[in-house]
Amino acid sequence: MFPTSSPNPINVQAQVVQDIPALRRADSNITSLNNGNDVPNAAPPFANSLMSSSKKLQDELERTGNKLKQHEENLKFLKTQKNQLDEAILDLQVSLGKYISSGAPKAEDSDNSQDQSEEESIEQIVKHENSAAGIYCQFKYRHGPQPSNLTSYEDVLGIVASLGKVDDDNLSRLFSEYLGLESMLAIVCKTYEGVKALEIYNGEGFVNKGSGIHGLGASVGQDLKGRFSVICLENLRPYPGDFLSNDPQKRLDIPKPRMPTGDIPSGFLGYAVNMIHVHRPHIFCLTSSGWGLRETLFYNLFSRLQVYRTRAEMLDALPCIIEGAISLDGGLIRSSGVFSLGSREDIDVMFPKCSLRTSVPEKYFELEEQIKQKKWEKERIKEDIRREQASLDQEKYNFSLRKQDFVKFLADSSTFIAQQQIQTAAGQNKQIPR
Repeated sequence: MFPTSSPNPINVQAQVVQDIPALRRADSNITSLNNGNDVPNAAPPFANSLMSSSKKLQDELERTGNKLKQHEENLKFLKTQKNQLDEAILDLQVSLGKYISSGAPKAEDSDNSQDQSEEESIEQIVKHENSAAGIYCQFKYRHGPQPSNLTSYEDVLGIVASLGKVDDDNLSRLFSEYLGLESMLAIVCKTYEGVKALEIYNGEGFVNKGSGIHGLGASVGQDLKGRFSVICLENLRPYPGDFLSNDPQKRLDIPKPRMPTGDIPSGFLGYAVNMIHVHRPHIFCLTSSGWGLRETLFYNLFSRLQVYRTRAEMLDALPCIIEGAISLDGGLIRSSGVFSLGSREDIDVMFPKCSLRTSVPEKYFELEEQIKQKKWEKERIKEDIRREQASLDQEKYNFSLRKQDFVKFLADSSTFIAQQQIQTAAGQNKQIPR
């Protein structure tokens, strides 16, 4: 299960005493005495004894150091496996697409808890009758598909709220609250030509009320009031990374957040940009550069907004929240350090809910079984990590004791050798004739 250790032994002496010059000199003196260089007559007997003791202590220290190193390598290997399993489990859960709202609270108002279809979303947009989005939808869905007085109409894709779907009403409310009404009602165009076609100016710089979206409003008896937002896809900076492999929705391969410990935060469900279901014609090559809606429109709207199961788990993950987060129970962080408190704001324009499937494919049960298997493997690895950490702590303690013994031995040896050298030198001086 664990990788094999390196065959090269640890140079424990270099690790332990490299910053203690006096002890290195002591070890050198032992070797010198053993060779009989300094004290040819008296040195070898006790030097041999010192060398034997030194080698024994050093071998014990080296064996303990090798064990310590092996436990460290095992622990690193196990943590890597755990992180890989965490990512695999999350990816499988995203594929299932059913656990996102498992902890979402039930709405008290029975009317609000009903599924909001695409038609209902359009009706909610049309109710904003004096808005550009309301006028656009009223004309498109009630007066035919082709406005005769709006040039470059094919460049207008629709309203933000109508270009994606989500799995449930709770997510829809959370996403619409995060974006705000202005963004939800923004008109989306593929090119700047479409933007220019929405509003035309006369020679004096005033808006021509008889053309563009203003002309559409006049044709249906609605006067466009105030400003409105238009998003041009070709002018957006797309997501710079890759896509998840073999994902039919072309979800973005955004690295998962990591706590300072290296773990994925508890309760993290995914990124909002990947929880939007894009209509298939809008997934691929909408712009001249080949970009789709997810990596342009929705990435610029949500960026790396994180979604958590509960507010408590979201707050625990603050160290790795940079571009905002929401929780299924109503928590909202706009950006790092900017919190939205108070009651939830109700916005009537929301993303429609995905249609419920009439039958569950066989692949669904296969993915569910894979998740169970990987969670079981993760629990086993967590238990192995606990055991390996305990062994590592014990070996660190053993290494510390043996290092102290080795250092003390070298210090005592240095003192003993110095005394022997002084005595030998004194004896040699007595033998010199005067």
